[in-house]
Amino acid sequence: MQCEVRYFTRSGNTKKLADAIGSAVNAPAKPIEEPIKEPVDLLFLGGSVYGAGIDNSLKAFIATLKSDQVKKVAVFSTAAILTSAYPEMKKCLDAQGIPVEKREFHCRGKFAMLHRGRPNQQDLTDAMTFAKGVAATTGN
Repeated sequence: MQCEVRYFTRSGNTKKLADAIGSAVNAPAKPIEEPIKEPVDLLFLGGSVYGAGIDNSLKAFIATLKSDQVKKVAVFSTAAILTSAYPEMKKCLDAQGIPVEKREFHCRGKFAMLHRGRPNQQDLTDAMTFAKGVAATTGN
């Protein structure tokens, strides 16, 4: 199975998760500025919730994805206050006709004085477990 990992981050929190997920599925984590070039069975796509939603550049990246190029997306995210980027990312991916894994991974991210040290080692371990679980059941 061909896996890819892409992420958008402003603070580095989501990159930490992306690197852990990439390690778990043997696919280097890359920023969204690097396009998907080959067909992908499973794309792990990460972002953060900033104020009212996901960043416009992440929305623009999702708009470039095609259903014949990406068979399925698994969402991971960080945020200081809101609980998940999943609903907004799923809405954008649904518009592209790309199936979205029902399971997601989300953890708190450090922002100013909030959630210092997050994502922490346990968050990274949990992200790896999530990735391995999704990859093991995708395509079966």
